Amino acid sequence: MNLDLTGKTALVGGSTQGIGRATAIELALLGATLVLMARNEAALKETVDTLATDHGQTHRYIVADFSQSGAVSSAITQHLAQFPDLHILINNTGGPAGGALIDAKPEEFVQTFHNHLLNNQALVQAVVPAMKRAGYGRIVNIISTSVKQPIVGLGVSNTIRGAVAQWSKTLSLELGQFGITVNNVLPGYTSTARLDAVLAMRAKSSGKSEEDVAAQMKSDIPIGRFATAEEVAAAVTFLCTPAAASISGINVPVDGGKTGGL
Repeated sequence: MNLDLTGKTALVGGSTQGIGRATAIELALLGATLVLMARNEAALKETVDTLATDHGQTHRYIVADFSQSGAVSSAITQHLAQFPDLHILINNTGGPAGGALIDAKPEEFVQTFHNHLLNNQALVQAVVPAMKRAGYGRIVNIISTSVKQPIVGLGVSNTIRGAVAQWSKTLSLELGQFGITVNNVLPGYTSTARLDAVLAMRAKSSGKSEEDVAAQMKSDIPIGRFATAEEVAAAVTFLCTPAAASISGINVPVDGGKTGGL
């Protein structure tokens, strides 16, 4: 099985914590040169210092705030002008605050659509020419199992994640002929800061302790526990390898079997 990413360059969004950081670490271990993107420069520098360089990689980072209009597009354009090679794109950014859909304000939908879909589109438009030149491209979008089964209390997220999934499937139809695959990885309950926020929200609304809320959530997962960021990253990373060349246009849940459907 060819899992070697030596000579490949990967851009990973939201790569200073959680699933994004874990994915960057895994890609570097397989030989990829990493370009990290996030808003916190100090955290970016710290993450770059943790990445493997066994294959002679020189890792880099881009500072960009996904919530600022035009920031991501401008940052990637400037970067590619200096470093034009790019083979792998991991679209990943933090989700919106929780809450019931009926209470959501219009501006929450607009901001989330911008953060998750429009930024993804800007990055894809910027990097696809390089992928076409190389005859090799891997685009992986880290979304959520809400694409298959909406999650109570995450109304805005459920809505926009679905749009991103349809966007991704459409891209896979357009780009496959160029050796570019497009897939979605759908994390379920994963031990990250995002899950900590969900636990706190549910504890507050239910009057239960966070420990009791977590125990109830785990009881609904067939494997009986939350996934780790590293386990999600393993699925993301595999889809980036030469071995996954014929896998495109799919959703891959990493949720311990919780999602109630195929």
